[in-house]
Amino acid sequence: MNHLVAIVGPTGTGKSQLAFRLAQTFEGEIVNADSRQVYCGMDIGTAKPSPQELSLVPHHLINIVNPDEDFSLAQYQELAYQAIDDIQRRSKLPLLVGGSGLYVWSVLEGWGISKIPPDPEFRR
Repeated sequence: MNHLVAIVGPTGTGKSQLAFRLAQTFEGEIVNADSRQVYCGMDIGTAKPSPQELSLVPHHLINIVNPDEDFSLAQYQELAYQAIDDIQRRSKLPLLVGGSGLYVWSVLEGWGISKIPPDPEFRR
């Protein structure tokens, strides 16, 4: 049976510390569900894991997009599913951790999200 643990809540409530301890105890890997931690260079104010934490417990979907690049919910969901599947294939426990409800619920509820690319002309 494949399991997925979700640790969700507001900023500063101890989600990351709990996830880190659970990952160490149960051979888990953390899948980021924070909409700001996906961006490279956005380290201040996002409570990204420290380099030491990253070296002790595998983390996924941290620092994967440059701030000047488009990144959609559909892209996040696809990458999260890939990470979760990979973790489960290796008989590890995936922990979905974050406070971005849109990211979390799109994964947990399996939302069908359109993958139509943005139309810059229409946006004007």
